Amino acid sequence: MQQYFEAKQKYPESILLFRVGDFYETFGSDAIKTSQILGIVLTSRNNGGSDIELSGFPHHSLDLYLPKLVKAGYRVAICEQLEKPSKEKKIVKRGVTDVVSPGVTISESLLDGRENNFLASIHVVNDTWSVSFVDVSTGEFLVNQGTLAQLEKLLQSFAPSEIIFSKKQKSKIEELVGENTYLFGLDDWFFDRDFGREQLLEHFNVSSLKGFGIESMEGAHITSGAVLHYLSSTNKTNLSHISSIARIESDEYVWLDKFSIRNLELIRSNHESGIPLINVLDKTITPMGARMLKKWIL
Repeated sequence: MQQYFEAKQKYPESILLFRVGDFYETFGSDAIKTSQILGIVLTSRNNGGSDIELSGFPHHSLDLYLPKLVKAGYRVAICEQLEKPSKEKKIVKRGVTDVVSPGVTISESLLDGRENNFLASIHVVNDTWSVSFVDVSTGEFLVNQGTLAQLEKLLQSFAPSEIIFSKKQKSKIEELVGENTYLFGLDDWFFDRDFGREQLLEHFNVSSLKGFGIESMEGAHITSGAVLHYLSSTNKTNLSHISSIARIESDEYVWLDKFSIRNLELIRSNHESGIPLINVLDKTITPMGARMLKKWIL
């Protein structure tokens, strides 16, 4: 249990799936949540004289249960056994190998290939709102900075499944975003201008951001650097497929406001039995085509 508590201390805001033999186990409050979400038995084990809640499932059922936890709006840290058990070693070495959240996954069991799965990073300085959108599964990386009204339109259009932000700006972000989006606050140093620029230059291996057309967008440097660092520290996969970054040119398109998008039922219907416009128009035969059509409509 000492191993478990040490790992849990590093990922306090995640449900920790702790590999024990052929099972992933959860303990304490994680076990209570897991049991409720997955509909599996909640039991307990003795921990130094006191009982602690326990809930688990076979390791080969991870692809079945992990999507349910993430879709319920939880971050999940997966702690694996890093060496084979042996008679000589009573306790094997363990470590977190992956952290999955609504906006950070490339698992096919969690994604719908016909829709983007965007992670957004938002920051505001002197009434200028900056946002970066990244889809880890496709490598798309887009940025914008401008007014609050512009940001609201973009959030409605891109519909990010997760938003990261500086903890200092928590109240502003919560006021901006509805309850259906997963929010995750980060320490303030993630959103430092110089740090953000360094992250971008290092990731793209360039000496200037002029080639991407974002050299003067300091707010976008902040949000983009934060999202890159968040991805590299959260997701253990290589990010080299994110090979470019582009600005969203607000002046080149007619951006519908969030009320029009909702009331015209372009992407989603306001009624359970309703059919949105995209379902009528979408005759695309590839996931890439479906994603493109959705962008055109919005």
